[in-house]
Amino acid sequence: MANCAVIGAQWGDEGKGKIVDWLSARADVVVRFQGGHNAGHTLVIDGEVFKLSLLPSGIVREGKLSVIGNGVVIDPFAFKSEIERLGAQGVRITTVNLAVAENAALILPLHQELDGLREGAAGDSKIGTTKRGIGPAYEDKAGRRAIRVCDLRDTDSLGPKIDRLLTHHNALRVGFGVEPVDKDELLGQLKEIAGFILPFAVPVWRLLDDARRAGKRILFEGAQGVLLDVDHGTYPYVTSSNTVTGQAAGGAGVAPSQIGYVLGIVKAYTTRVGEGPFPTELLDETGQRLGERGHEFGTVTGRQRRCGWFDAALVRQSLKIAGVDGIALTKLDVLDGFEELKICTGYKIGGEVYDYLPAGMDAQAAAEPIYETLPGWSDSTVGARSWADLPAEAAKYVRRVEEMIECPVALVSTSPEREDVILVRDPFAD
Repeated sequence: MANCAVIGAQWGDEGKGKIVDWLSARADVVVRFQGGHNAGHTLVIDGEVFKLSLLPSGIVREGKLSVIGNGVVIDPFAFKSEIERLGAQGVRITTVNLAVAENAALILPLHQELDGLREGAAGDSKIGTTKRGIGPAYEDKAGRRAIRVCDLRDTDSLGPKIDRLLTHHNALRVGFGVEPVDKDELLGQLKEIAGFILPFAVPVWRLLDDARRAGKRILFEGAQGVLLDVDHGTYPYVTSSNTVTGQAAGGAGVAPSQIGYVLGIVKAYTTRVGEGPFPTELLDETGQRLGERGHEFGTVTGRQRRCGWFDAALVRQSLKIAGVDGIALTKLDVLDGFEELKICTGYKIGGEVYDYLPAGMDAQAAAEPIYETLPGWSDSTVGARSWADLPAEAAKYVRRVEEMIECPVALVSTSPEREDVILVRDPFAD
């Protein structure tokens, strides 16, 4: 059976939630493989809005198995809160439809506190994190001092592990002039939450191997986007994990050959949340119009997203790095009514022309977009489910995007509703 990985091709917020939800109808298993509860998805199903930050989008689909892989850092308290919140909306979540990698690292309250302390002290150099402890948790994982889900099975042995963790963190807290972490209080919190999360904990690598052997279709769900990848993004204004396709293998415990078709999610314009370079950002009425029409506010933080024209140079770069086979173009309907549209084809930096965004901070900050102008359209694209439903200029816009990014369009999303999709190629097709 064919599998599929879904990757954000910009700075996140491309509309992955809807696409993953739509694809999950064709999948048996949906897997989150990186990130934490800083990456939100908004799903609109029969008019009801579901906001997810940690759980895979497939959780709202009956009969699907959702999996949180080992590449995810998990706040166990946020995990419990999200399950209870979705339960209040009628989503039944049990150990039958949700599994958590036993070797996933935990986000603890001390991680969130450190995140906030650092951002508060950074001044103009702040990165713009969500202050949810994601970065510090990944640091501890790499530093081999993290508390993992499986460690909660034997809380009597947690003491030495917490000591090792606090040797690092309390030294940092002294530098910030705050009180050290109380070991007994932290241990008590972990003992209290252990009973909730442990029933979901399994060797995910084995679960996915069994699914593969049984011929089940697996959907790998990425968080954020390629431009926030810790290696390939606009560093240091990035997340703390790899967001590219290759992480799906390491973050879920499968072979790279099992990933299958790679679908890049691409918004028909560009947005980003937080600090960092954004060559096509619009600080005028047009940018405000895009934000208002696209309801551009972060699912997790509520922060207003910065908006700008579509950047074909950046998307082309992302798709090549991530090895994308085809794209899902989202939010085309937000462009309805514009007299003309612009697409960035490259940049001028220091008198030179680039068809990609260089890695250096100074070069990225100095990048001036080079635009191609296209005619807009006055008719609505909302709810279109076939090419024939699109205004002629809208169809031309999609085809021009396809040419510029050097990657075919697999599907087009024309509203937040689940079924408003123009399907060109089924990513699960063998």
